[in-house]
Amino acid sequence: MKRIIQPLLWLIYLLALAGGGYYAYQTAHEFGLSSPFAAVGDFVFAEPTPTLKPGEPTPTLLPGETPVAESPDNGLAGFSAWDGAERVTILVMGLDYRDWEVGEGAPRTDTMILLTIDPLSKTAGMLSIPRDLFVSIPGFNYERINVAYRQGEIYEYPGDPGGGPGLAIATVEQLLGVDINYYALVDFYAFERVIDEIGGVTLTVTEPILVDPVGDKIPRVIEPGKYTFPGDMLLAYARARKTEGGDFDRARRQQDVIIGIRNRLLEDIPGIIAKAPVLYGELAEGVKTNMTLTEAIRLGLLAAEIPLENIRKGSISEEQIVFFTTPTGDQVLKPRPDSIRELRDYIFGTVDLSSPLASLTEAERVVEENATISVLNGSFTEGLAASTADYLRTLGFNIPAENIGNAVQALTFTTIIDYTGNPYTVQLLAQTLGVQANRVILDYNPKSSVDVEVSLGSDWQVP
Repeated sequence: MKRIIQPLLWLIYLLALAGGGYYAYQTAHEFGLSSPFAAVGDFVFAEPTPTLKPGEPTPTLLPGETPVAESPDNGLAGFSAWDGAERVTILVMGLDYRDWEVGEGAPRTDTMILLTIDPLSKTAGMLSIPRDLFVSIPGFNYERINVAYRQGEIYEYPGDPGGGPGLAIATVEQLLGVDINYYALVDFYAFERVIDEIGGVTLTVTEPILVDPVGDKIPRVIEPGKYTFPGDMLLAYARARKTEGGDFDRARRQQDVIIGIRNRLLEDIPGIIAKAPVLYGELAEGVKTNMTLTEAIRLGLLAAEIPLENIRKGSISEEQIVFFTTPTGDQVLKPRPDSIRELRDYIFGTVDLSSPLASLTEAERVVEENATISVLNGSFTEGLAASTADYLRTLGFNIPAENIGNAVQALTFTTIIDYTGNPYTVQLLAQTLGVQANRVILDYNPKSSVDVEVSLGSDWQVP
């Protein structure tokens, strides 16, 4: 029994983790288009949708017979082999198939969630990444992070994995400074079916929320209360954005959905086991991944051993970003690297928010980073780079003598470029030199001879 339920638990986690995308179900159901994933026979949907009322028991659902699929390993080997003992990290993505629907080619990601599990400490974490985060995409320019998948598909990003998954992984790795072992793309056509098969998921709604199920179903407002959601309504609830917090609220709801699914699975193990062949057939065709079946089973066995209190949740939200308008007028979210690093360390369990490391002063964090800095004079003040370097050294910054020189052009405003990810150094430099946030640039380049480059403009004078 245990060996059946645990891989199912893991694969349903994958569906839940990305439960906010606007996926192939709408396009296939409404427009007669084929799903981007292979279908398992002809699916029959549960109709009518059970009415949601606070406190009602789990609805009785009447899905049709579903053919049982074989259990393939997708024919793909993991590109970063996992030995079963080291921490493993998975990027789970849902795709925005509105792009596909209107003929705009490769889709963007609508949802990105990073899942991490540590086998030794039996801990796990999930980190939601907003789609409008404005980042440097390797090999391209600064874009919203949800464009990385599309660019990888269009330009056939090389590697294993390559294409959209490969470039999305490279972008998130660069943003967070972590290695990602696997990816999973989720078909929400399967998500709805799986939720219906397990009898719905019970959640507590804390504020009125407008949900709009895909297909021809009528949007409705769900008032605060406890509900058992069928598949279509659970997906709509996870996707909903029309709240005060927008995408930030949605990220938090998606993580509540994950925990709700976990609770549903664990409260009815015999019933889930009885449906194991149908559920596994749905999942095997609804998740595209570079993870083999053997690896999925190993992760499933591990995931089932992790208690709820050992799962850390977080999302990149208002505290980790600055609202920013690009020169082209696009409204995006500019990352605050120091805050994102703190959140990453918390999710990955490398630091507790109450630990001594969390209470280090800014200067102590700069010393810990030990970033090498170059100071270049872009002003008309002779010797400004040398005098500024002397001043900054008194504050603890690491500026070798050979890193002092002249900028390639005259500058009105001082700029800072971070090449290797040094958020505390950059933050303290910006504060010291009076550099505005829009003149602090993250341009990840591990081959750079320096970690941080300061180009002095005519707006700066040594105190």
